[in-house]
Amino acid sequence: MLAAAALVTAAALGAGCSDASGSAAPPDIEMMRTLGTPEGRLDLVAWTGYAEDGSSDRKVDWVTPFTKATGCRVHTKVADTSDAMVALMRTGRYDGVSASGDASLRLVYGGLVAPVNTGLLSNYDDIAAYLKNQPYNSVNGQMYGVPHGYGANMLMYRTDKIPQRPTSWSVVWDEDSPAAGHVVAYDSPIYIADAALYLKTHRPDLKIKDVYALDEKQFQAAVDLLKRQRPNVNQYWSNYLDELQSFKSGYNYAGTAWQVTANLALAEKAPVATTIPQEGATGWSDTWMISSKAQHPTCMYKWMNWITTPKVQAEVAQWFGEAPANPKACRYTEKGFCSTYHVGDPEFYRRLAFWKTPAKDCGDDRGDKCVPYDRWAQAWTQIKG
Repeated sequence: MLAAAALVTAAALGAGCSDASGSAAPPDIEMMRTLGTPEGRLDLVAWTGYAEDGSSDRKVDWVTPFTKATGCRVHTKVADTSDAMVALMRTGRYDGVSASGDASLRLVYGGLVAPVNTGLLSNYDDIAAYLKNQPYNSVNGQMYGVPHGYGANMLMYRTDKIPQRPTSWSVVWDEDSPAAGHVVAYDSPIYIADAALYLKTHRPDLKIKDVYALDEKQFQAAVDLLKRQRPNVNQYWSNYLDELQSFKSGYNYAGTAWQVTANLALAEKAPVATTIPQEGATGWSDTWMISSKAQHPTCMYKWMNWITTPKVQAEVAQWFGEAPANPKACRYTEKGFCSTYHVGDPEFYRRLAFWKTPAKDCGDDRGDKCVPYDRWAQAWTQIKG
């Protein structure tokens, strides 16, 4: 547990609850006040490519320099899905996690992560302002982590199968689309929000404002759309490398993808392109969060500071294929990289609906009439069949 001398109660957060069900405040978890002596070890749960130690590529290593600088030996458990990350953090065996927005509030309201003292992070002021104090990484003005990297869930398509750039997501939703039978979709309950995003424009009668805050009528409309789409989907992916292979082989014609997938496909001469259609897109912004049961809290804070330094941000961003949270990273990236990922372009990212854990509390005058994440998970199982 965190040393008592190094903690301060996040009293402003008030009494808590057990999950992201919509309570006003998460559990009252203590927050680091000062750093201690590095404990010599750090146990992380992370996305593939977020904690590279040279084992994937000898030239790709920001873990070894971190260990040399801090004495903290890093042990990483890779997780392929947000649900897996939440499950691993429940074990209490890990000091921190690189959580996406569809997991972060579950971790916060479940009491699995602690509020973060951003004053202990020397690089925090350099983080892009539009990534701070967001609904997916903070509660009542209190940050629960440090932003790491972010990106759009773009529409990728084969230009030999769909020669004209699609202007709408209808290419993946319409039953008679030229991509019918060759549509690819992200394999997660949070993909229900992509259906809601489409309906937000094409079913104004539903009055959808927040694609992660759906009442019963809105939620059912999104689920029905996904069920109608199901016969046209040939692949649900959670590992982008699986999607990459299917696009390269011509098995996929169109669907949700990350920019890194497109970059790899283009590098291997696959005829693909990406776009953000007129409806906008969903997106993800990852946050490094510290466990409320961290055995090595000082090492975790050292890591959160290390991973947000400009040079390391550049290394991670270029290896994984994402926008770095710290715009100063652009000094160290290849020419054109930051323009490709729209770094420092808040207008681009205002077109995105970043993943957020669905909760009962709609966040508006509807009160607790929205469908929480556990219902999204149940529905997703039914949709896939």
